[in-house]
Amino acid sequence: MGLNRKVAVIGLGYVGMPLAVAFAKHFEVIGFDIDAEKIEKYKNNIDPTGEIGSEKLKETTLNFTSSEEEIKDADFYIVTVPTPINQDNTPDLKPVEGATKLVAKYVNKGDYIIYESTVYPGVTEDICVPLIEEISGLNSPHDFKVGYSPERINPGDKKNTVENIIKIVSGIDDEALNVISQIYGKVIKAGVHKASSIKVAESAKVVENSQRDINIAFMNELSQVFNLMGINTFEVIEAMNTKWNALGFYPGLVGGHCIGVDPYYFIYQAENLGYYSQIISAGRKINNQMTQFVSQNIVKELMKNNKASNCNIVVAGLTFKEDTPDFRNSKVLDVIKELNDYGIKPNIVDPFAKSFKGEIDGVITSEFKSDKPIDVLIYAVNHKAFKDIEDETFINSLNQDSAIIVDLKNRFKQYASDKRKYWSL
Repeated sequence: MGLNRKVAVIGLGYVGMPLAVAFAKHFEVIGFDIDAEKIEKYKNNIDPTGEIGSEKLKETTLNFTSSEEEIKDADFYIVTVPTPINQDNTPDLKPVEGATKLVAKYVNKGDYIIYESTVYPGVTEDICVPLIEEISGLNSPHDFKVGYSPERINPGDKKNTVENIIKIVSGIDDEALNVISQIYGKVIKAGVHKASSIKVAESAKVVENSQRDINIAFMNELSQVFNLMGINTFEVIEAMNTKWNALGFYPGLVGGHCIGVDPYYFIYQAENLGYYSQIISAGRKINNQMTQFVSQNIVKELMKNNKASNCNIVVAGLTFKEDTPDFRNSKVLDVIKELNDYGIKPNIVDPFAKSFKGEIDGVITSEFKSDKPIDVLIYAVNHKAFKDIEDETFINSLNQDSAIIVDLKNRFKQYASDKRKYWSL
């Protein structure tokens, strides 16, 4: 059969959707998701992820379906379901196990199953392969091949798209690696990197995000210390970044479904082997504490400036990062919930407000405007929609006598004054 493959992408979220559209330019592709409502939106050229957009949906040859039987004719399966964590921060493998059982019902001799979901080293070969073998009655690598190619999607990034990022590929044997690298190489313009084993590829993914988590944690720890010293952290970083080998990380709220989750997969497997990860665990602890650090300092500023809980407090941004309608594990949401515990009910503005389905004690709208002067502006997410608004528009909306700016993105430092109280990370 060679490279003439019929591809099925299992899971059409922020990872699977861009990948499926990219593959559909070169192969016949079935895009499967268990969420029938989401599938109907895609069929009607509505993209709830915001990663592809209506125009590209109109152009794609991708076949959308929520009917599992339609994947039976595929021979190259790519699993892109989420891998979250449980409340105790242990890996929740139910989605990837569910997708594996689904594929196992239809896999035939000569088929390939590739995993892109973030897992700890060993999941593909030690958990997924036995499941497929048990359900299908086939054996790997003789009857079917498996591989792992970690996703590197950066939600909201229109420059570093799936086709423009080097793809790590791996296979259960040399034959599998050769076929998988050729098929992905046909789609990924930036090229592929052949990992020596599936476990190496699995490890690369969790290490990528753990590295970012640790570096941000370092900056967050500095931010907390500099706060006690009365020093602006961003000014320190600006000075430090004049050196050629500075890494360019900044303090901030670490949420989402990757950086705030993936390190726990590494920690979990390390502990299973009898090793307690000190640095990665410390990074997670520091970053998780940042919501409390931010919310407590907001309350302190309110108290210092005699602001009541019923004053006009506006939070700009609610998603876990800029320019994506993704509210999963948003730490801004956690900050607001902690403010709610103090009886503070802010007005929230986010251009993706219509996509928010959670519960929050406050009013959320999609457009920045204020009917009355803003007493406290919490600038939390640097959406393009906010960048397009002139600084003066924000500043002129403030209570000019006693406004407080809580600037988590270092945008309004130049407007700090005696009358306008200013606090940043």
